Amino acid sequence: MKGVSFVTNDKNEKIAVQLDLKMLGKHQEEIQDILDVIIAESREADEDVSWSSAKKELKKAGKL
Repeated sequence: MKGVSFVTNDKNEKIAVQLDLKMLGKHQEEIQDILDVIIAESREADEDVSWSSAKKELKKAGKL
């Protein structure tokens, strides 16, 4: 596919993907959606934090 390149290691195993956003310009929204899903799934095992705890920590850090 034009605009998509795979990066390989010395054993020729695919280890990364590189996207040419200019070339894939009309598909940027779909690409962002895919990345959002990947990020969400990678955080699936993270501990949940209640909104009240998060708000308390943000206030403590001076960010809210």
